[in-house]
This record gives sequence, C-alpha cells and structure tokens, in this order.
Amino acid sequence: MDTGRYCFPVFKGLQKPLEFMGLRGRFMMLAAAGIGVSFLGYCIGAFCFGQLIGVAVCLVLAGLSLATIFIKQKHGLHSKKRSNEILIYHYLFIRK
Repeated sequence: MDTGRYCFPVFKGLQKPLEFMGLRGRFMMLAAAGIGVSFLGYCIGAFCFGQLIGVAVCLVLAGLSLATIFIKQKHGLHSKKRSNEILIYHYLFIRK
C-alpha cells in the first residue's frame, strides 16, 4: 500500500488520562477555584484582622479544598448520586 510521498504524524489525542501533581483532569478546575478562594480569604482576613490571621485563613481554606478534592477523587466516577425511584414522565409526546 502506497502512503504517498510524504508522511505526517497525526495527533490522536491523549493516550493517558490527564494528571498533574496527583490531580486528575476534572478536579484541576476545582483546585484552581480552591486556590482562588484561599487567596480571597487571605485578603479579607489580612484586611480585617491582620496578616497572621490572613495566613491562617488561607492555609485552612487551601487545606480544606485539597482534602475535599482528594476525597472526591478517591471515590472516582461512582460517587454520583443515583436515584432508586421509579420515574414516570407524563406528556412526553403531546399530540395535537
């Protein structure tokens, strides 16, 4: 089979799941939000009470957000809520 005169590499996507510093792909946005919230907590705490309290608030918020992310990440995809109820959809198709 002749592939032609030129051969070009084709990008077929990631072969492995995205992971950075122990955080999996969908949890990276949560980590960025947690860092942002901890920075805002530092700013508010430092403005109201002083820098030492601001640093303490920042560390507590960052620790809580990372702990929450690692706990959710450990449960994996099966941590979604699943309903055991029987749902009946009325008027799914309305005839005119």
